Amino acid sequence: MLGKKLVTAQKRGETRALCLGLGMVACSMMMYFFIGITIVPFYTKSVWTTQTVCKVLRANIKDKVLCQNSEGSEDEDIFPYPCLQVWVNLTASGQEVMLYHTEDTLERNPKCSYVPGTSENSKEVKARIETIANNFRKYQTFPCYYDPGGMQTNVILSRLYPPKGLLFAFLWPTLMFTGGCLIIVLVKISQYVSVLSAWQ
Repeated sequence: MLGKKLVTAQKRGETRALCLGLGMVACSMMMYFFIGITIVPFYTKSVWTTQTVCKVLRANIKDKVLCQNSEGSEDEDIFPYPCLQVWVNLTASGQEVMLYHTEDTLERNPKCSYVPGTSENSKEVKARIETIANNFRKYQTFPCYYDPGGMQTNVILSRLYPPKGLLFAFLWPTLMFTGGCLIIVLVKISQYVSVLSAWQ
């Protein structure tokens, strides 16, 4: 009687462990799919892949000319803000080009180097942009990214999804997938040992 209870408890534990492993594998597949349709397209679309050194030529804030986000965006994303324009000397080619914060900045407003968040009020936006401009005037040499193919003549300060960021995004689903597969393998080994012991 006791032996039957132990076997029943063992089978229940194996079933729960197997369900856990299958669930982890399924969740990791969903995470892979989500990353594949969100982060990967932005990474492959970006042409600013080569890092070089940029030197600031001028950083101007146009207080009287207020910029807005690009046309076609939602109404809540359209708001006026001071336009910061940063022009740099590209060391790789010696050209004078405009600097943007990220790839998204160029898409949202190609006239300005920085686009603030919509949740900030006008005073915070003005103070933040003035701080950014002062930092560019203070630290005039810094690394930036440019398009080696020449399709884009501008440069960006940082990439939204650099290679390290992409690898980090794939790290968690990979660990979950590996853990799920390991649990399934251990359950199958346990079942095989149990059948072998019962047969002997």
